[in-house]
Amino acid sequence: MATTGTAATAQQTAAKRKPVFTTVDQLKPGTTGHTLTVKVLSSNTVLQKGRAASQHLRGTRIAECLVGDVTGTIIFTARNEQVDMMNAGATVILRNAKIDMFKGSMRLAVDKWGRVEVTEPAKFVVKEDNNLSLVEYELVNVVEE
Repeated sequence: MATTGTAATAQQTAAKRKPVFTTVDQLKPGTTGHTLTVKVLSSNTVLQKGRAASQHLRGTRIAECLVGDVTGTIIFTARNEQVDMMNAGATVILRNAKIDMFKGSMRLAVDKWGRVEVTEPAKFVVKEDNNLSLVEYELVNVVEE
């Protein structure tokens, strides 16, 4: 009898949870699992390595994209196929996004565990005067005694 109860519990936990959408101003250093709907304000390719070196390796492309919502903006680091979706003016849903730190400032990224989806154009106006990537953080080690 105990095995059927465990199977029922496993089925309940396997059910998909509704994503909890967050806003840009709620992002904090070192956090993961964010789902946001943002508008792309600009996209700037910062690295492009072609396939010329080897036929077996695929090219690497990285773009820094300024994205935002009604609460603020942040730089999103788009990689490879994500770069094609990050066109200025597009509205995208970033699923399971994480915060990476780069030179003391926050960057939003979606790795292989997340997803970038282009969606219907959003009706909100982006708050451009609150760029979280301009806030510099300092790593402080806390020693507990």
